[in-house]
Amino acid sequence: MGDGRRLSPADQAAQAAEAAARRSYGRLVAILAARTRDVAGAEDALSEAFASALASWPATGVPRNPEAWLLTVARRRRVDAIRRRVVDEEAAAHLQWLADLADDASDGLPERRLELLFACAHPAIPQGVRAPLMLQGVLGFDAATIASAFLVAPAAMAQRLVRAKAKIREAGIGLVVPGAADLAPRLDAVLDAIYAAYAEGWSDAEGADPRRRNLAEEAIWLGRLVAALLPEQAEALGLLALMLHAHARRHARRDAAGDYVPLAQQDPARWDAALIDEAEDLLRRASRQPATGRFQLEAAVQSAHCIRRITGSADWPAVLALYDALHALTGSPVAAVNRAVALAETAGAQEGLAALDAVAADPRLQDYQPYWAARADLLARRGARPAARDAYQRAIGLERDAAVRRFLQARCEALGALQR
Repeated sequence: MGDGRRLSPADQAAQAAEAAARRSYGRLVAILAARTRDVAGAEDALSEAFASALASWPATGVPRNPEAWLLTVARRRRVDAIRRRVVDEEAAAHLQWLADLADDASDGLPERRLELLFACAHPAIPQGVRAPLMLQGVLGFDAATIASAFLVAPAAMAQRLVRAKAKIREAGIGLVVPGAADLAPRLDAVLDAIYAAYAEGWSDAEGADPRRRNLAEEAIWLGRLVAALLPEQAEALGLLALMLHAHARRHARRDAAGDYVPLAQQDPARWDAALIDEAEDLLRRASRQPATGRFQLEAAVQSAHCIRRITGSADWPAVLALYDALHALTGSPVAAVNRAVALAETAGAQEGLAALDAVAADPRLQDYQPYWAARADLLARRGARPAARDAYQRAIGLERDAAVRRFLQARCEALGALQR
């Protein structure tokens, strides 16, 4: 402790248990669930093991290997639970599994978290619950925390998680890394879920919600795990690079008064240079792989913006070329909107507006705030103030971040002042 006082045995035990959970929660769950595919049962057993640790470690001392201690106790809890439950013809198979646990114990702590991530992102698991399932199964988030992060009622989120875990068990979804033929689509699902978790944390820019405050960091932790375990998968490297580039700018997104600062107006001195350098290194590593995917392209866009810290301006031609490639790859209306913005920077507002008009009929854009904000800005630059005000009002109505709403409102009001 900073004031020189010694921690009590109870505090030492609590700190050791918290550190073990942070390091190895998902690893322990994955080991416990590997054979039974019972993620919920594994979580219950591990929870009991942590409770036992907090009860016994203050008296006996923190063991030299806390994770091994927790795994041993959790395995015993799983053995007891299965013995109580198994009374039919399945008993022999389960009891053989119980006997095999002793052999597993001699292997230390095998790395099974990647298998658990793939199970959470299995095609049989609904897409909307994959990211929450990873946060709970791999990182140990409780259902209430996840529900808050994803703006879902706690009871509803708890039910979704219970159903998803039951699906893993009942459908016999194995905790395995897919073979080469099936790896790409399954890996895409894992990466999409991690990015969904990051996006939820990123949306709480001010860190006002304590339950969401660390969600972006936890998603980055998952991204680091996948990149470390699959170092030759370019898209895993690309996703981590994308998140790090975005995260490097987190402190520049608001000024001292808490007002929103758009990317083009941010002070590069407030960006995290170490995270940017790490992201650039990841992009270089990804570029040495044969394929180029969505996350690599999106990370490269961020890189083209971050070059402003060196040159003083974003590389807009590169941004435009990258969004051309991204739109060709994904057909995403989001990529189309961003391409139009880049086109306006390189060829003028009229060209950008024409590109927005070309996708205006896409129903997915009608409730997409950045489309209306981009349209308003380009209309204002063309002098079409009434139409620009209408577009700003649409964007303001769609925005849930109060700071961004204030920014858009100020832009809208400035058009009225110019007209007077």
